[in-house]
Parts: sequence; structure tokens; C-alpha cells
Amino acid sequence: MEIRLRLATLSDAKAINEIHNYYVQTSTATWQIDEDTEDQRRQWLKSRSPEYPVIVATLGSDVVGWSSISAYNTRKGWSGTVEDSIFIHHAHHGKGLGKLLLSDLLHRAKELGYHTVMARISGEQTPSLRLHESLGFIRAGLLPAVGFKFGQKLDCAYLIKKLS
Repeated sequence: MEIRLRLATLSDAKAINEIHNYYVQTSTATWQIDEDTEDQRRQWLKSRSPEYPVIVATLGSDVVGWSSISAYNTRKGWSGTVEDSIFIHHAHHGKGLGKLLLSDLLHRAKELGYHTVMARISGEQTPSLRLHESLGFIRAGLLPAVGFKFGQKLDCAYLIKKLS
């Protein structure tokens, strides 16, 4: 079977939520502490606009990953900059899904007229850092010990990619 990418629909809320909540429970890939409900995820999907798409990767009928671009800052001066999010189902790591989703997001961001994509990544999330760097992101800064999860202080690495 082949991996396909498509825009997320409300019917994907459960799968997207399950993937994300796995990382809420088990990882510092997100600093979110409390799981979202399926209804919260549906509301999140409803609040999205074409300028801030959510993409799912499917294998057959199963959602095996998702990604999105979001406003980095709501002030007008930041309107050309977006932030990416990528989450892969834990059983599908190491299959190139992250690269596929991030490449697609970068293409979409450029088509939508954005000039910069930012990533905020927990400093010890080496696979995510490597993924972003493999697609041309550069490290733009490090905020040491600004996060806290699972009893540990966490660094936040800022990475950016210029699209124009």
C-alpha cells in the first residue's frame, strides 16, 4: 500500500487526536500536559482555515500521521511566518513519513505566500531536529530550560526555513 497525503476532514479528528495524545502522555515532543478530547480536536479542525491547513498521511484507510501550519504570532507584522507541527503514529516511525509531511507543508506554505516557516522543538528531540535540518531549516536560537515536563527542565530549539 502507498502513503497518500490529503487535507484533513472532521472525520479524521479521532485519529489525529489519538496520535497527538500518545505524545502528550509519553513524550516531550509536545509540552502539552493534558490530553485533548475528541470534541476539542474536532473544534480545532473546524477553526482551521485554508491559510492554515492540516494534512493527514494515510495508509489505506488508516491515518498514520498528520501535520499543520499555524500562525506563529497573531500580530500583523508576523503574517508571513508560520509554524509547523508534525506527528507520526508511533508504530510508523522511521518510514519517511515525517519528511514526506514536512516537504508537503513547505510546498503548501510557499504556495500560500508565506516566506518563513518556524519550528519550536524540544532540545532533546534529536529525530525532529534532524528531520528539519535535512530539509534546510537552520537553528536560529535556543531557549535553555524554559519548559518542564515529566520532572525535567527542557530546552526549546528554534529552527527556521526561508521559503523565498
